[in-house]
Amino acid sequence: MLIENDTMSHPRVPYRFSDERPPLQSVGGARILVHVVVNVEHWPFDQAMPRTLLTPPHGRASVPDVPNFSWVDYGMRCGLPRMLRALQERALPASASCNASVIDAYPRAAEAMLAAGWEFIGHGVHQKSLQDAAPEAEVIGAALDRLRAFTGQPPRGWLSPGLRETERTPEVLREAGVEYVCDWCMDDLPDWLRTSSGPLLAVPYNLELNDSVIYAVEKHSSPEMLMRLSRTLALFEREVRGTGLPRVLALGLHPHIMGVPHRFADFEAMLDRLMASPEVAFLQGSGIAQWYGAQVPAPTDEAAP
Repeated sequence: MLIENDTMSHPRVPYRFSDERPPLQSVGGARILVHVVVNVEHWPFDQAMPRTLLTPPHGRASVPDVPNFSWVDYGMRCGLPRMLRALQERALPASASCNASVIDAYPRAAEAMLAAGWEFIGHGVHQKSLQDAAPEAEVIGAALDRLRAFTGQPPRGWLSPGLRETERTPEVLREAGVEYVCDWCMDDLPDWLRTSSGPLLAVPYNLELNDSVIYAVEKHSSPEMLMRLSRTLALFEREVRGTGLPRVLALGLHPHIMGVPHRFADFEAMLDRLMASPEVAFLQGSGIAQWYGAQVPAPTDEAAP
């Protein structure tokens, strides 16, 4: 891991105010770049579930975990088709943060996302932290290779399962040809990460506008995410008009959480609220990376700008 100054708050990106960046051009006049990220995951039936909705009796984990496996499997069977349809009806782009094993475990889902033009972002092989999957380079390589073979294109982006990295994950990703990573939820604009293998772009992702955090962790009522989105958008609209600097607004979504019937109207309302704003443009992850990289090129030395 590259740490040259252990007094810095961040080991890879120098600290600065986000609203004191150099000027950045809009995208067709829009300065709020919305990235819809649907996390499409495979939680193997014969392993303990990474997260549980229903606690097992006496707190003792069991395999197979039928109720919690079914919770996620429902999302792949029912929630994902709903989300695909809602986005297609509105002609909106999306990125699939996709476990590579989804391609074989849920082939109809993989085919539907590919046909819809979703960008496939690397997300491990299974829904398992890189900290628990060794050797890391082999896991990342296997995930990227499977996505490349299926889509016909090398994945440009990566989002680690659970956003968990090891000390060397950025180096491993950079060496594997990944251009951007979504793990670092630290800014409303992209940042170049320093790695000993060269610069890697951090594209904003979101914990506060993430259905897993809002509903599975914080356990809020159904309207919470729509409320947060509306307030975030209102503030971003005010900020971009005041500073002229764009903002990236990422939505972290899961079919088994946002795709359930009692929340789905809120999902559709979020999309419609965003589409109604003249400041909004919808981009996939690689589009955001290309937009930023064209204006702020990757540094030629190890120091991020």
